[in-house]
Amino acid sequence: MHIKKTSVNKKRVISCGDKILNLEEARIMGILNLTDDSFYDGGKYNNADKYIARAAELIECGAHIIDIGAASTRPGAKLISDKEEWEVLQKPLDEIRKHFPDIIISVDTYNASQIRKCADAGVNIINDISGGSWDENMFTEISKYQMAYVLMHIKGQPDNMQKAPVYHSVTNEVQAYFKSKIDELEALGFSNIILDPGFGFGKDIEHNYELLANLKELTTLDYPVLVGLSRKSMVFKVLNNTAKESLNGTTVLNTLALQNGAQILRVHDVKEASETIKLFGYYCNNVT
Repeated sequence: MHIKKTSVNKKRVISCGDKILNLEEARIMGILNLTDDSFYDGGKYNNADKYIARAAELIECGAHIIDIGAASTRPGAKLISDKEEWEVLQKPLDEIRKHFPDIIISVDTYNASQIRKCADAGVNIINDISGGSWDENMFTEISKYQMAYVLMHIKGQPDNMQKAPVYHSVTNEVQAYFKSKIDELEALGFSNIILDPGFGFGKDIEHNYELLANLKELTTLDYPVLVGLSRKSMVFKVLNNTAKESLNGTTVLNTLALQNGAQILRVHDVKEASETIKLFGYYCNNVT
């Protein structure tokens, strides 16, 4: 038997400031939330002993990127100011960079004013759930640096995004959104872009599964695709369980995402994601 290998985009290396993200094989972004109210792990890692230990655990289990969030973006959450956000971020960024000088650090922020401070703190990736839509200075600021930029699709804001979102075709709309935003960034001379279709951000369950099934359509844009499926409602609502019980379901969906061209998995459970990538890679490279 011969299987057709997964077709993915051509961009294999992304510049991340003073580091390089090699995407010859899929990579793992481990989630480190500093918030009290994130949907799955809020309040677990919001002091120094806990966030350093969590970062160490993620790296030991195989994370290539640590994604640090200071503001909850769960459905219903309110946006916070850049000042509030930096008060939460500053010390953890300094400590994590000091303890783990070789790891790629990503910061979740939709505030352009954080970019310079993040660059000075040794951050490598800006992960913007708003896709530059909530701060008119975001694209201009990120274009000044060699950090990578995660461009995510979202409809609405966290406090209203799940109130009956409507699409004529979610795949076509997300693809058109990315094309428009990519044009804006490339016009500024910036191309260190990673695409995130934004599962669960202004999309119902059917929208999410349609996007997952058509993920290869997004890989045709020739930028790497990141997926964040970890323990989300599109898993536990279908299984009729809870986020805490959704690890196995997350693994299934991550496998489908890899099959459809995802190159970065954003996850809470790094060990399991690492095993998923290894098994998927072995299957693709050795089954004939």
